[in-house]
Amino acid sequence: MSLPTNIEIAQNAKLKPIKEIANDLGLTEEDIEPYGRYKAKIKPEVYKKLKTKEDGKIIIVTAITPTRNGEGKTTMSIGLAQAFGKLNKKAIVVLRQPSLGPVFGVKGGACGAGYAQVLPMEDINIHFTGDLHAITAAHDLLTSAMENSINRKNRDDIDIHTVMWKRVIDIESRTLRKIVVGLGGENNGIPYESGFEITTASEIAAIHALSSDLMELKQKMSEITVAYNSKGLPVKASNFNVVGAMAILMKDAVKPNLVQTIENTPAIIHGGPFANIAHGCPSLAAIKTAQKLADYVILEPGFGADLGMEKFCNIASRYGGFKPGVVVIVATIKALKRHGGMKYKDLNEPNTDAVKKGLPMLWKMVENAHHFGLHPVICMNHFPKDSQEEIDTVLNWAKEKNIPAAFTDTVMKGGIGGIELANLVFKELEKPNNFQYLYIDEASIEEKIRIIAKKMYGASDIRLTDEARKALKKIEKTGLNKLPICMAKTPLSLTADEDIQGLPEEDYVLPIVNLKPSTGAGFIVAYCGDINTMPGEPSHPAFEDMDIDEDGRIKGLY
Repeated sequence: MSLPTNIEIAQNAKLKPIKEIANDLGLTEEDIEPYGRYKAKIKPEVYKKLKTKEDGKIIIVTAITPTRNGEGKTTMSIGLAQAFGKLNKKAIVVLRQPSLGPVFGVKGGACGAGYAQVLPMEDINIHFTGDLHAITAAHDLLTSAMENSINRKNRDDIDIHTVMWKRVIDIESRTLRKIVVGLGGENNGIPYESGFEITTASEIAAIHALSSDLMELKQKMSEITVAYNSKGLPVKASNFNVVGAMAILMKDAVKPNLVQTIENTPAIIHGGPFANIAHGCPSLAAIKTAQKLADYVILEPGFGADLGMEKFCNIASRYGGFKPGVVVIVATIKALKRHGGMKYKDLNEPNTDAVKKGLPMLWKMVENAHHFGLHPVICMNHFPKDSQEEIDTVLNWAKEKNIPAAFTDTVMKGGIGGIELANLVFKELEKPNNFQYLYIDEASIEEKIRIIAKKMYGASDIRLTDEARKALKKIEKTGLNKLPICMAKTPLSLTADEDIQGLPEEDYVLPIVNLKPSTGAGFIVAYCGDINTMPGEPSHPAFEDMDIDEDGRIKGLY
């Protein structure tokens, strides 16, 4: 059975007015700010009003280290929430906001697929409620303030060779990665090397997702380190008297966005930092609000259990005070075969041996959940070309390992296709867990990185380059040792090389090429291998298939 396209399904869905979705959660018209008929902001007063209410249980939906186009983790998150609805459980799915870069680039939209989508998908994928535009404006306003200080006799004594604060835009453009600004003579500024990052790589995007309210966001933005002065001391955003204006730009962006799934299950979509560059989690404001409004909060950090899940547990949970209950690990036959050594072009061919060779990679993700004291449930996202022999291979393996597992088909069937998975999750939630962080605050920066590399990736050790050592000394000098670590690494491999599939060799050493303090967000970024913060367009970008007709009906968005 062939499905209509995602956008065709979305455009034919019957949405409820957002006021009804809010009402189902116990919210009144005074609690929300509608953005049209089907989107709304939830006012900060809602959390304050419900602060003493018991928190709903958190279910993390993560994945095996993915292939290039992902494994359907968002789809499974949405489908699981819809399955909870079918079982008359009060649940909210909490997701990150899509970035325009991937929407128009290689991955397309980020609203799910088939009959497991969040709606209105056209709005969510494009401008939504303007949060990312606000982040872009606030970031570039700080850039302007910093450069104005440099141009006005450099009143903050900024060493232009140490400037870390660039510009951002939410469109992919490899030619903007490295630029020189200030050309054209004295009236046009002082020349120095700079560049553009994608908006979701901005530290303000990370701060937005790590703030519970506007005042916390404002305080964190004031702590952003943009450069160092001639004495080697940090120059922060607070130096430029611009933080109040930045907060004005962010005043609405800090409020969580309420929408719905295709089956009218409530969804909160808020916060969008990339998980291979930043911490890749929905906002603290969204998660905390959802916990007060529902009994179950199904949330999706970015990429696999080695990246997004690790960062949710080590960073977001630290700052939000969260104690997740269960980890759902999404995997596919395709991903198992890829990690089993198959080339991309051959992944549609049945190959049980390759599936078996890829299973140690799935076991590594299970181990990663165990490292945090959490119970894992395996969710196999079912695709039409999966052979029964391949499916049985995975299910028999999971049974031998005593890991709950279900093949799930929410794309074709919606919530009904996730009932088996939902029941497994409920069963695991009943068991006590011993959630713990991977490392203690007092551990050194180098030791924190080593623990992540060894436990999450299976590396034998880490190696800091001379540049990373130099950065480490500067970070230690400014007293930032107790901050958590945010690994910046390819999401396609457990190593720093995206072409290396499966588990690393026993003697693999993870290269750390640089360290950067994100003093506003409150973490140290460790760059692993060759990674950049501005993606480039592929040879066939998604935007080439998009169009809109005279009636405003969009085509080609997926």
